Amino acid sequence: MAARKQSGRQKMINLMYLVFIAMLALNMSKKVLSSFGYLNEKLVETNNNVSSEIKFILDDLNLKASEQPDKYHELNKKAIQVYALSNSFYQYLGNIKDTLLLDFELESHKDYEIMDSENAGDEYFFKGEVLTKNGSEFIHRINKYRDTIKTILGATLNQDILKNLNKRFNTSVQLVNGGKEPWIRNRYEGFPLIATLTNLSVIQSDIRATEKEIYNSLLGKQLSKDASISENTYKAIVLANKPAYFPGEKVEGTIVLGRYDADLKPDKVIINGKEVKDRLDGAAVLNFKAGKVGENPIKGRFLFKQGGELVEIPIESSYLVIPKPNSAVVSADKMNVVYRGVENPMTISIPGVSDNKISAMATGLTKTKGVGKYILSPGKGKDVTINVSGKTNDGTVIKSPPIKFRIKDIPPSVASIRKEYGAIRLPKSSLSKATILAELIDFDFDLKLSVSSFKIKMPRQSTVVVNGNKLDARAKKSLLKAKRGDVINIFDVKANIIGNSNYKLKQALPLSIELIN
Repeated sequence: MAARKQSGRQKMINLMYLVFIAMLALNMSKKVLSSFGYLNEKLVETNNNVSSEIKFILDDLNLKASEQPDKYHELNKKAIQVYALSNSFYQYLGNIKDTLLLDFELESHKDYEIMDSENAGDEYFFKGEVLTKNGSEFIHRINKYRDTIKTILGATLNQDILKNLNKRFNTSVQLVNGGKEPWIRNRYEGFPLIATLTNLSVIQSDIRATEKEIYNSLLGKQLSKDASISENTYKAIVLANKPAYFPGEKVEGTIVLGRYDADLKPDKVIINGKEVKDRLDGAAVLNFKAGKVGENPIKGRFLFKQGGELVEIPIESSYLVIPKPNSAVVSADKMNVVYRGVENPMTISIPGVSDNKISAMATGLTKTKGVGKYILSPGKGKDVTINVSGKTNDGTVIKSPPIKFRIKDIPPSVASIRKEYGAIRLPKSSLSKATILAELIDFDFDLKLSVSSFKIKMPRQSTVVVNGNKLDARAKKSLLKAKRGDVINIFDVKANIIGNSNYKLKQALPLSIELIN
């Protein structure tokens, strides 16, 4: 029987239902993307917490190995190997995530609903029916991590850990709907970018979980600290207020036991044949005149009671006496020159003179927080002179000869895309979305640069001037006419130092891009 003919109104209602269902589906898709993002945040937070726990375990194991090498040396050696391997793999995965996010501005890294494209992940791992170099390396690193852990632990590998290791880092072929599919395509092909990032965070979580299981298995219940006081675990330590003294100056400092406990008060302390009676909490206070120029011994005994018996800890240390200084020590923390347009960190000191009694003057020189720390921001000219003077505790004024530093301009930056510069190869789609950057290659200062404009030249077309750091509509229109194999030049890049727009950088070196499709 023929179907009843629908009225125009009914057709309109049906169409509205279809549009409504489509809108629900789109909204649900965006919600799922956000869910992946929130899950990824939780994984990253958990990974950071576990990393802190691991550091505590390793620090404790290292301490045990130094105190009881016969018992803990081999365990510590295996743990260090596992940690180095795990950290390398963990950072490698982090670098992949950073690469996949290159096309996104930093402020949009938590806008998960825009991370719905699978292009970034697919282009990174796959090239048609085969894997890219990155995809093959990814599989290799997972398998290498699993197998190397087995080699490091050998016979000490717990069977439960072995089971988890094989399960967490399994890259074998997957069974899907009665068929077989390579593991990497099953987990990473055609997925939204935020899902791929979350999958990588899951592997990082598996690394940290595996590490923690291994360390706890190696140590068992032996991680608890040895709280007993003995001559083997405690050592008397001389803590002088400063490392060197002038002849006749008072040597001031303290003597404490290692693993210092303020409640542990010595019964008697003998230094260089004399008893030290002054106390500060659990420390014996030193206060005597310095001897001759050179190294002078501090020898004696630290005596206290433990379990009703008198324990004696030997004291073996020394202090250095130096002549009074007559010149300053000045060094550039970064290099033997200073650069115009940047804040050059300087360390200025005079041996034996307190920082608050040193005066340093030069054009553009300012004092900052920290002992002997200064910032030099040179102006015009080819060099800058620093004059330093100071006063010792006995009132002696010391003046250093003037010290000169050469002033250089910041070298030219280079135009780059994704930290690649010079001559590179890119798909047309990637160039269309790329951010043009300016970078200082092999420059000792970490300066952040911003690009305000550039010129782009396509073969057979006129040069396009672009304001900003991305291709505008006109440039993209010209790019559409370009062909595979064409070489596109980006030049005359205008860049400024973020936070110091007054300094005029030299023109950035150009960038050439060969289109690969």
